[in-house]
Amino acid sequence: MAQLAPIAAVLGAGATLYGAARQAQSQKAVAQQQADGARAQEAARAAQAAVQQAADTRARDARLAGTIASARARLAAGGVAPDEGSGVALVSGLARDAAAAQADNDAVAAARLSAGRRSLLNPDGSLTTWLRAGGSFGNSLRSLLD
Repeated sequence: MAQLAPIAAVLGAGATLYGAARQAQSQKAVAQQQADGARAQEAARAAQAAVQQAADTRARDARLAGTIASARARLAAGGVAPDEGSGVALVSGLARDAAAAQADNDAVAAARLSAGRRSLLNPDGSLTTWLRAGGSFGNSLRSLLD
């Protein structure tokens, strides 16, 4: 009987090692799935930001076209030829200002995306940070209880 104790200890240690290896494999698979999900979410956020930026650009172009048409109509109503002299200068100035504003908007959007901001509407990202911390804490607690 005394000879069976070392064999049982070795078998127990082997079972423990096998269980630990299986748990590590399971954790690795879960981590991979989470990473894949995070990459998919980030791609979706980037696509959403690109769509929003394109919509903003279209809206800015429409406002610019309306402003130019209005300015040209006012110039024509005032007796000034909108295609000559000050009319051309006014229209080109409006277009230049709109292009500068669009460049600023593009630079801000690019900086936010390169900084890894989750949302362009949430400047500090604090809610996301707290939610992730809560999820990590829950996973840790669950693994301790299992």
